[in-house]
Amino acid sequence: MTMRYKESPEPLPPGMVPPGFENKIMHTSFRIGKTIVMAADDCSRKHQRFEGFFLSLSVSSDSEARQAFDALAEGGQVRMPLTKTFWSPCFGMVTDRFGVGWMVSVPAPH
Repeated sequence: MTMRYKESPEPLPPGMVPPGFENKIMHTSFRIGKTIVMAADDCSRKHQRFEGFFLSLSVSSDSEARQAFDALAEGGQVRMPLTKTFWSPCFGMVTDRFGVGWMVSVPAPH
């Protein structure tokens, strides 16, 4: 599901959306594996940076981890290649092309 600011079913407060931002995303949701991620564009016109944190994506198999990791790494930077760790049979860290840090992992078997 994707809704742009210009598609809002209710009028937005005056000044909330600067001119030219009508096509920016007000709300979107997408699935990564079995997880739903929701997002929106920031209309503040400030240049936001993603610093000081990583998002964590847990998947059920090494092949899913590889697929997600490779997709996130496209145009980005691998921080730690996928490898076995003491807490995961397959774990890696990557910064995507937008500067968002991700940790991709497969949970250890119980």
